[in-house]
Amino acid sequence: MKDFVKRNYVNIIIAVLALFNITVHLITSYNLEYHRDELLYFSLGLHPRFGYATVPPMIGWIAWLMQNVFGYSIFAVRLFPALLSGVMIFLVSALTKELGGSGYARILAGAGILISIFSLRAFLLFQPVHIDIILWTLSIYLIIKYINSDSDKYLILFGLTAGLAFLNKYLIGLLFLSFLFVVPFTQHRHIFTRKKFWLGITAGTLVFLPNLIWQFANRLPVINHFSELARTQLVNVDRVSFLIEQLLLPGTTSILTVAGFIYLFVNKSIRRLRFLGVSALLIIITLMLLQGKSYYTMGVFPFLIAAGAVSWDKLLERAWLKLLLVVIMIILTLPMLPIGIPVYKTNGLISYFSKLEEKYGMTFIRRFEDGSIHSLPQDYADMLGWEELAEIASKAWQMIPDKESGMIYCENYGQAGAITVIGKKYGLPEAISFHESFRYWIPDRFDREIRHGIYINDEMGEDVRSLFRSITVVGSISNQHAREFGTTVWLCEDPVVDFNEFWSERLKQLE
Repeated sequence: MKDFVKRNYVNIIIAVLALFNITVHLITSYNLEYHRDELLYFSLGLHPRFGYATVPPMIGWIAWLMQNVFGYSIFAVRLFPALLSGVMIFLVSALTKELGGSGYARILAGAGILISIFSLRAFLLFQPVHIDIILWTLSIYLIIKYINSDSDKYLILFGLTAGLAFLNKYLIGLLFLSFLFVVPFTQHRHIFTRKKFWLGITAGTLVFLPNLIWQFANRLPVINHFSELARTQLVNVDRVSFLIEQLLLPGTTSILTVAGFIYLFVNKSIRRLRFLGVSALLIIITLMLLQGKSYYTMGVFPFLIAAGAVSWDKLLERAWLKLLLVVIMIILTLPMLPIGIPVYKTNGLISYFSKLEEKYGMTFIRRFEDGSIHSLPQDYADMLGWEELAEIASKAWQMIPDKESGMIYCENYGQAGAITVIGKKYGLPEAISFHESFRYWIPDRFDREIRHGIYINDEMGEDVRSLFRSITVVGSISNQHAREFGTTVWLCEDPVVDFNEFWSERLKQLE
């Protein structure tokens, strides 16, 4: 294994792993459709601003860039996370090197990221999650670089990274809070006396400030989001299952994450970085107590994988044992791949998860946020039916003789995102919805007379039924494995009152 370093093979292998990771994510992107959340986040790109209902603005800015360069296809949506999957390989390799890892340890950590269940899923979908993992890892990397070099420039870079991280996802605040709790009790407490540290914090605050101002200007929607999340989803989180899933999320790479924890707490040579292990443990315990979703901990996994790779490198002395470890991890991962990434199309995935239940009684993977069990995991069920919905909506739109007198209303953000994003190829107008961030750009009134409305929901609302004289069912999502199975498209015509009067009353009810 040392020969790899001498011949400079390590960087080549890392580059190959990165390229392979990108390729795998792009190839499997076409086995299912857009994800519900992707449709929301890509829709945000049409309205770039400094904040949204449930997320900071970065994902919307990236969506704006991607759609203006590549359009609205599956490729356009999935390209950015796929590219970052390659960046992740390089970043964890660099992190491993800072932990004292050899060329082999860097390769092992890179391979660990590539085959981790959490990484496969996170870097498939256009969501803030994959950016979050990158920024957690980069933050930890910069802290270690500072400790190893004592160069204050890394404190400034850390502050800037923190500011960017808050523009992507507020969850990373747990990492920074854990540092504030743990570092004062370590030999690194002097960091708080460094001017460059406070300069970095100031720079990061300035980067984050536009979103902070937006939050206050819009009456802190993040608080409402967290409250609703706790009430509707987190209440169903089981703490025992949460802990078990900390081993399941990495998959066979748990061999590395567990070893990383042990290494950080036991090995004397890494004592100066032990506080990072304490921080990781504190984050996991905090999220368990708060009934957070199991994947909220993903930000600490790459660091633990890197530490684990260093640990195994030191433990295994013979080259053939080191190679065997990589082979074993890959072989054990292959049967688990469909859990992390859709390597099959719909029917193949249904068959796979059905067999998991028959052979091993594993149903928790297919448990939705409300606790119910379905034929597919929720993420996969959320990646079906949208193309059909857009096609049905297009059919309804073509039935409207005067397009200027028509509008499309959707009850939830997935439906609205499907019309807005997929509907581009059908020439559909942007959907109107009161759900999620769509509510920020709904019109106060319509400049034209609305005589035709396309209504999309799982059932007909009584207010809509009483508004139009003519209502026609155009079609509904027929895929029973889709989470939106049964969602219907209605063509509503000939309103009994002026539509703007109805709209004004509806807006007053929502104030």
